[in-house]
Amino acid sequence: MAYFDNAKVGDKVYGLVFGKGKIVSVFEDSFYSIMVEFKNGYEVPYTADGVPGWGNFKKQTLFYRDDVDLSKEDFSPVLNVLSEKEIIKLREKDRLEVRLPSGIWKDYKKADSEYVEELLENDQLHLFRKAKKKSKNKKNKKNKKQKD
Repeated sequence: MAYFDNAKVGDKVYGLVFGKGKIVSVFEDSFYSIMVEFKNGYEVPYTADGVPGWGNFKKQTLFYRDDVDLSKEDFSPVLNVLSEKEIIKLREKDRLEVRLPSGIWKDYKKADSEYVEELLENDQLHLFRKAKKKSKNKKNKKNKKQKD
């Protein structure tokens, strides 16, 4: 059974990409099961599993609002605005993150390429940052567990 099998028009949802929204259409015999309208005006189709028809997401990004726990998501402000050259270098090294319209930071590859290009063309460089490095402590802990 899929997450949105019992979805109804008017249900309140939260998308990791666009934030708060509500279901405006339910489709019975279609690849996309629901259409969601977000506060910023975007309308995005989703599968019954919550996978959007926007961007390069292969996992669920839409949830009922009551089911969402955003404590693990990164909403931190940007501390250092990157130059265009830095963005290009980080993009080549796969170390670039982009701020999605919901305010969450994600790898630039997961965002729609048109969205990323539009940000670059409009010089919205404050919506990019260098990806945070994974701490070495986590790796050391994993290695210790494997040795034990």
